[in-house]
Amino acid sequence: MTFTKIVLALVCLMSTTLVAQEAKVAPLMSQDLAECPGKEGVMITVEYPPGHSDEIHRHNAYAFVYVLEGSVVMQVRGGEEVTLTPGQTFYEGPDDVHVLGRNASKTKPAKFVAFFVKNKGAAITVPAK
Repeated sequence: MTFTKIVLALVCLMSTTLVAQEAKVAPLMSQDLAECPGKEGVMITVEYPPGHSDEIHRHNAYAFVYVLEGSVVMQVRGGEEVTLTPGQTFYEGPDDVHVLGRNASKTKPAKFVAFFVKNKGAAITVPAK
């Protein structure tokens, strides 16, 4: 194998490991809340690949998180950083800014269910500073 081919092969291998993997979000259900006009409940699953970290964001919703697999680190502005494992929960209010959301592991995925009570039709996640 020529030197050029070896360098090209190494560059290709390195580029695939440098590409950040995105979180996988899967909708589970959405339901209008008849007793709360203009509100809906939305349930999703989120899978963080190894080493994944979210951007700072907010939900403008009541958010309830339940960890299914792996370990996740979460924090809202002004709150304490917590590491959650399967069976543990986390809450965010509509005014909270989610400053930390990441997979605690660099080698294993993490998965959780998130349930939101929000304004009907509003985005689940909104960028924040």
